[in-house]
Amino acid sequence: MNFFETSISKKAISNAVKALKSGWISAGKCAEEFESRLERDLGLINPVTLNSGTSSLHLGLVVCGVGPGDEVIIPAQTFVATGLVVLMQGAKPVFADIDPRTGNISPRSIEKKITKNSKAIIPVHWGGYPCDMDDIGAIAKRHNLAVIEDAAQAVGASFKKKAIGALSRFTAFSFQAVKQLTSGDGGALCCLYKRDAVLAKKLRWFGIDRVKAKPSLLGERLYDISKTGYKYHLNDLQAAVGLGNLAGLRARLERRRRVAMRYRNAFKRISGIKPLDYKKDRESSYFLFTVLVEKRKDFICSLLRRNIPASVVHLRIDRNSVFGGVKPDLVGQEKFDCMQVSLPIHEKLSDNDVSRVIKAVKSGW
Repeated sequence: MNFFETSISKKAISNAVKALKSGWISAGKCAEEFESRLERDLGLINPVTLNSGTSSLHLGLVVCGVGPGDEVIIPAQTFVATGLVVLMQGAKPVFADIDPRTGNISPRSIEKKITKNSKAIIPVHWGGYPCDMDDIGAIAKRHNLAVIEDAAQAVGASFKKKAIGALSRFTAFSFQAVKQLTSGDGGALCCLYKRDAVLAKKLRWFGIDRVKAKPSLLGERLYDISKTGYKYHLNDLQAAVGLGNLAGLRARLERRRRVAMRYRNAFKRISGIKPLDYKKDRESSYFLFTVLVEKRKDFICSLLRRNIPASVVHLRIDRNSVFGGVKPDLVGQEKFDCMQVSLPIHEKLSDNDVSRVIKAVKSGW
């Protein structure tokens, strides 16, 4: 039994071979089709495909104008990329507290962290479980802040029956190897406003508008770059893999949800372990199944003796020197950090595998 599994469909392999044989593996028709399918199949708004989730977050900051002297409010419960992209813009990450019962950023803490220098909020959907987006959106509107959702773990999730990727000005997705939808590596930035998507598409290829920059008689494209751009585009080989894997995404997510329900029902009355809270107005994509446990090291060792992996996927990132060290006022974060651990959850787990995990937890630690 593995903690993570990479899902590559036969169609993805076939698509990849076709792309390789075509001789065209840079950004082209396949990447365009992937964008169209993400919009059509998942309800994402103006998805701009990119080469990583990190690029997606960074480009969101660039498009909304975050720069030196600005502050961006983020949780510490995330991967370091969420904070590093803020530093890349010369801005300051300001760490808000989380709700220890969900692992998600606390709207009340966000409000307390706002200053005259605040420019944006990056809520992170921990494990694929959507944040309180109504509250966060209202705060952002009151203070004129951009919202860039970090949905690296949340493809296929929804909030009040609306797709994550159709709520905020920006939503950044990751299609990295072990994500629910993988293109090998890659990402997408969803833009609520068409003008943002147009600018993002320009900036993802060095700041050159590929639609308007037509080749001259000499062969070179004619262009005039007015804003610093990046080499962030998704190529056709990656898009071919993503397209092939997109077809079975709904079924894979449904399998994860069935596994999660079995875990939740089984762990309800076991002392020393609590699944995270789950509200009925949203649907998780269950990239992770995180629980809060007492005597965490004993718990992990007990499972390992039974050949069952358990992992603390990310500890708080503010402890890194690059961000200035641990913030003592994040009380919910401290509680979560001491108790959180995640159990295997993916579509390749058999019913017997799930039963083994449940039995091992019930055996105690």
